[in-house]
Amino acid sequence: FEVQDASSQKIGYFLDVKEGQRVVDACAGAGGKTLHLAALMGNKGQIIALDIFEWKLAELKRRAKRAGAHNIETRVISDTKVIKRLHDKVDRLLIDAPCSGLGVLKRNPDSKWKIDQDFIDRIKKEQQQIMQDYSKMLKVNGKMVYATCSILPSENNLQVEEFVKNNPNFKLIKDEKVMPSEGYDGFYMALIERVS
Repeated sequence: FEVQDASSQKIGYFLDVKEGQRVVDACAGAGGKTLHLAALMGNKGQIIALDIFEWKLAELKRRAKRAGAHNIETRVISDTKVIKRLHDKVDRLLIDAPCSGLGVLKRNPDSKWKIDQDFIDRIKKEQQQIMQDYSKMLKVNGKMVYATCSILPSENNLQVEEFVKNNPNFKLIKDEKVMPSEGYDGFYMALIERVS
């Protein structure tokens, strides 16, 4: 069993994965959402878990083995070639983007003292860059979920609006915001489709 907040669990269903698809979890970390996607896919198809930190992917491998998830392959994002090799080859893409974490302050209360406007501005640029670069992995008619554990519109729906405005070959299908006041982690997720 893996313990996961309800907000995180929603993302797997939101991405609408199917058995046999090629799915990329682009900011996989230690793989909580990756393992959920593997379960939703019935261990069929391929999940490529990407992260910039090799030690996080090592933990994902350990957890995947324990869970019996055999359809997960890990790759460290060591350079841009890792992403370029996957251009136009992916059915589903999960971008659980780096963010301010303002939706999970109850778990990390000290972070409110560490976040300033410079940090928010930097993270917003990084989020937009990740969406621009990683979205190229999707096939036509492929779908991606952009998600954060932030409650700031500037990291969430405003980021998605900017991305769709700058990329007319993508369209927003739906989005959802979960507020901490609902008893869960604060979270945002948007389902975006590549239409051409």
